[in-house]
Amino acid sequence: MEKIIELKPIELADILGIGDEHIKLIESTVPVSITARGGLLTIKGKKSDISHATSILGEMRGTLSSKGALLHDDVDSLIKLHKSGEVDLKSYLDTKQVIYYGRKGGISPRTKGQSLYLQRVISNDIVFGIGPAGTGKTFLSMAFALSSLENKEVDRIILCRPAVEAGEKLGFLPGDLKEKVDPYLSPLYDALDAMLPKNKLKVLIENKKIEIVPLAYMRGRTLDNAFMILDEAQNSTIMQMKMFLTRLGIGSKAIINGDVTQIDLEGNKHSGLIQAAKILKDVSGIGFTYFDDSDIVRHTLVKKIIGAYDSINKKNVTKYL
Repeated sequence: MEKIIELKPIELADILGIGDEHIKLIESTVPVSITARGGLLTIKGKKSDISHATSILGEMRGTLSSKGALLHDDVDSLIKLHKSGEVDLKSYLDTKQVIYYGRKGGISPRTKGQSLYLQRVISNDIVFGIGPAGTGKTFLSMAFALSSLENKEVDRIILCRPAVEAGEKLGFLPGDLKEKVDPYLSPLYDALDAMLPKNKLKVLIENKKIEIVPLAYMRGRTLDNAFMILDEAQNSTIMQMKMFLTRLGIGSKAIINGDVTQIDLEGNKHSGLIQAAKILKDVSGIGFTYFDDSDIVRHTLVKKIIGAYDSINKKNVTKYL
């Protein structure tokens, strides 16, 4: 069976993609053959598969019409969402707003999980993002925080993560505080560096509009009008998690990100993230987003690698949902 779709000349290049990459992406997911000749697309395959591919192409045309451009990531996200069947595509597109304009353009949700994450952050003062590496938790939370700072919704951003590899005993390391903790906080610097020009980032840090500190140094502080982000939260202890959450002051928001399959705590220490997910799940004003491998936005091999390890580790991971 086959179906022919006529495209407008202005749509053709964007729908096909460079080297027909968008069409190839559809063909790699849906068992159909798509050929282009002139302004016509011919789709061949089973009736149900043709219907599937046609629907995706329709959403691609809608995205192109609303955004004026169609990127590889847009097509990839549409295919994932259509495949899951869990989120209405039009609803997803309507909420795919730009969170922050970084050095390389607008930063928007690219997957179903990321879109839900955005909605949780908008509607809650504390949000937990739990899921595997590569799902954009750190990057998106930075974008949320920078947007809030630029819009004067908060006065400063506080970024922290546990320095588990150093056992939080940083006094034995050479150098001042910054030299000691920077190696453990480098992923946070990397995310900021991808969004802000170096001179602007330097000024924001010097003026303490952005603070990057190890979790242990949050004790005793009350943070008003701040956007707090705790990264790698699975490596916080139960007491550290409670300490971080109770730093929240008037006019502040907090995001806590982590992956419960990558806990590095030693001995009999229990993850504060796992306990928080259990005891805070029904508290009003606190939102949870659980990412899975369909939300991974790194190299395509990352998803396969994580899936392979997860198949081995599932039996050993504490149930937290």
